[in-house]
Amino acid sequence: MTKKLLIVEDDPGLQSQMRWCFEDIEVHLADDRESALSILRRVEPAVVTLDLGLPPDPGGSSEGFQTLQDILRLAPDTKVIVVTGREEKENAVKAIGLGAADFYQKPVDGEILSFVVNRAFRIAELERENKEFSESQQASRLKGIIASSPEMLAICKTVEKIAPADVTTLILGETGTGKEVLARAVHDMSPRKKKSFAAINCAAIPENLLESELFGYEKGAFTGATAQKKGKFELADGGTLFLDEIGDMPMPLQAKLLRFLQERVIERVGGVKEIPVDLRVVCATHQDVQQLISEGKFREDLYYRISEITLNVPPLREREGDSIVIAQALLKAFSKQMDKGNLSFSDDAVCAIRSYSWPGNVREMINKVKRATIMADGKKVVAEDLELGQIEDRSSEMFNLRQIREDAEKKAIKQALESSEFNMSRAAKLLGVTRPTLYSLTDKYNMNVNAP
Repeated sequence: MTKKLLIVEDDPGLQSQMRWCFEDIEVHLADDRESALSILRRVEPAVVTLDLGLPPDPGGSSEGFQTLQDILRLAPDTKVIVVTGREEKENAVKAIGLGAADFYQKPVDGEILSFVVNRAFRIAELERENKEFSESQQASRLKGIIASSPEMLAICKTVEKIAPADVTTLILGETGTGKEVLARAVHDMSPRKKKSFAAINCAAIPENLLESELFGYEKGAFTGATAQKKGKFELADGGTLFLDEIGDMPMPLQAKLLRFLQERVIERVGGVKEIPVDLRVVCATHQDVQQLISEGKFREDLYYRISEITLNVPPLREREGDSIVIAQALLKAFSKQMDKGNLSFSDDAVCAIRSYSWPGNVREMINKVKRATIMADGKKVVAEDLELGQIEDRSSEMFNLRQIREDAEKKAIKQALESSEFNMSRAAKLLGVTRPTLYSLTDKYNMNVNAP
């Protein structure tokens, strides 16, 4: 990543002298507060050197201090090194108190200045890495799960709680929401993690083969059974068995599964010997199990056995903010995999990702982002590369701060009124405003203040 430095200095001679102190650093120059803030917004430098004596107060420090405060307000993570004169120790101390990272005294010594600036770059890099690590830890500590939405973080916390407990778990959710990834997370965070994780899709195997795949068979049990074979239950002994699309399991096998869950023994096809098996069962389906029960396609007693804990995984369209977080993580991974450098999404691509409903959920997103990585020209993935079809342009709405603020205010007021049973004094207290302020806000948004 290119290091970017902004030098704010009104003396052209010093500008030139300072500029040549740095190698392998992208240097930008500004000679007053307005140009400094303009470059700050455009370039986003990690480090700024700031002379306090800027016009229109070159002999004082008021303009310099104001510039320092503006820089830290716009970019709080920026490391600002204040440049002062020999007799300005008080100004240096005051600048540090206002948030400057360091100070440097004139006259310019290239070696010392280079050392101070590079140290600031190193601190900025360490803070950035620490922040990324903390965010990734906070977002989700589950392997394979990328999430920032409250809905998915709640699912992740539940997985962390239930993983150590040996309970049968049912995961419900649309196709492509990552049910198997969650099942693996349950296994990986459990005491069984060093044993096998076996998975089988009950909808992908014909009924006459599914039983032998699950329970195994004895030699001679049927034509072609020339040797004994262990099934998934025995192969997962000590570990976890994941039964995907449990809603498609035939009724006879549902009875055998129920017996196993009750007695923890199985019988191979064609066998008479009971074989004890110690494993954890995690099931998943995209179907409505209650409807299957009412239609007589799924045993109610089995449902209660497999759903000691139930996880309802929300579709991607209901996980606010997750779509772009997942897409960016996928783009970073595919870019590295395909040696395409550091690709990023253009603004129209971000709007398209946020606006699209993702009917195929994360599985669809993986395919779309992978294709876009291949098709991208230059360093930006544009909306056209994603091939998401015709999407309504909501960019102006999404990035309109006034509209976002008003929507948030209306939502908060509505919730406060409902929580206080439309008592204006209590609602105002909940919102941290005065009653007159609350009345003026409800008038502004034409909101009903009377209980329905």
